[in-house]
Amino acid sequence: MSPVDTTDFSTPASTRPGLDDPRRAGWGGRLMRHVWALLLVCCGLLAGAALPARAAEPEIRQAALHRTAEGLFLSARLTLTPSPAVEDALLKGVPLYFVWEAEVLRDRWYWTDKRVAAAVRTWRLVYQPLTRRWRLSQSNDAAASSGAGLQYALHQNFDSLSDALASAGHVSNWKLADAARWSPGGEQRVEFSFALDVSQLPRPFQLGLFQQSGWNMSLQKTLAVPDRITPDADAAQQPEIRIEGEP
Repeated sequence: MSPVDTTDFSTPASTRPGLDDPRRAGWGGRLMRHVWALLLVCCGLLAGAALPARAAEPEIRQAALHRTAEGLFLSARLTLTPSPAVEDALLKGVPLYFVWEAEVLRDRWYWTDKRVAAAVRTWRLVYQPLTRRWRLSQSNDAAASSGAGLQYALHQNFDSLSDALASAGHVSNWKLADAARWSPGGEQRVEFSFALDVSQLPRPFQLGLFQQSGWNMSLQKTLAVPDRITPDADAAQQPEIRIEGEP
């Protein structure tokens, strides 16, 4: 019987960590965590870019009601911040319509509130590329449902969009009701609103606007009608009442 070779063979141990080495597992876990964190950041940026830019809600800076021997008047000032979509449409020459609406209401405990009077004011804003100026036109026509059919009594030109919007968001001594239509008794209030009227935009712009918050520029506010009548001279100098919470 041939002898058996019992010579031992040995292989030098490798210093490279194996797949099951704890050091390799720890390094791989840290790498995966960094990769996932980077993916989450990228997804967040893509989601933010996909969302339409929101238009800031008009901010009421001042508002006041005063009564004189002639009737009831409203003064208000808003801060308007358009979204990039609205500015882009303006720069392309698309006219925009901003509508002020106000109702004088009297409380009735036995029935729905009575509408004493109502008023509508429409501003048409358009950019003129040749002169690089902004043209703002005012109409007091109650038929505000059709911008093309409105009769504009006042036109103003501005060098900047911010100046034009400041004028569109401001009413001074706007007459809401005649004194002849006034009757004593019952609490009375004024509900007024301001909005960018998207129904008067060209038809191609109206498609899909219901899903775009960048075109939503509107607000509503209620003010109590003063009990006493202010003399005309005092009403002209009467400071506007600041909205609670404003600086």
